[in-house]
Amino acid sequence: MKTILITGCSSGFGFETANYFLSKGWRVIATMRNPADSLLQESQRLRILSLDVSDISSIENIVELTGPIDVLVNNAGIGVMGALEGITTNAIHDVFAVNVLGTINLTKAFLPLFRAQKSGVIINVSSAITLVPLPLLSVYTASKAAINAFTESLAIELEQFNVRVNLVLPGRAPATRFGENSKSRMATAIPQPYTAIAQSVFNNRDDNSITHTEDVINAIWQAANNSGSPMKILAGKDAKSLAKNS
Repeated sequence: MKTILITGCSSGFGFETANYFLSKGWRVIATMRNPADSLLQESQRLRILSLDVSDISSIENIVELTGPIDVLVNNAGIGVMGALEGITTNAIHDVFAVNVLGTINLTKAFLPLFRAQKSGVIINVSSAITLVPLPLLSVYTASKAAINAFTESLAIELEQFNVRVNLVLPGRAPATRFGENSKSRMATAIPQPYTAIAQSVFNNRDDNSITHTEDVINAIWQAANNSGSPMKILAGKDAKSLAKNS
């Protein structure tokens, strides 16, 4: 029985992916900052553990608790939308601490275990918005673009150890807690000179062409199980559309 560790499982893609892998007979380690808020329920094949990917001590603790795993899914992330002038330095720091350093540090912590077992899969969840520049997303896009570059280089670095590294690129998801949290960080992030471009962005949203949860689950499942899958996997109609225009 294989074991998968997924970060950011309190809601959204992480929550649904954990349930899907459980339904397929996997052993799942679902992590989140506050397990008390989890809608998941522990079972013989499901462990729910506290993990703050922005905290090194929390990362070290999770590795000690879990031991070797077969697949690591770096899904935890936070978003921010707004004009750069309106985004606080603290908000920028938080986005990079979770999206970039969290992914890098957690991956680094598990590498000795993957090397020792001479196998493993690392799946980093990025975003298809890195493929085409969009206004009001400069900070978030920069954080995810960093993960793209990190993944591409790491994939070559770890090939010698029979460890695969994949990148999943979802498009815009329907309403989730991730989106709501992003909006809360946007409250003061659009100063008056930027209201016109913000209105244009909101008016041009196409809610008929979005990424659904099953698109992301299928991409992660493919990466976890198919050694012949491409290093970059697009998830969702809009992700594929953005790729065509990139």
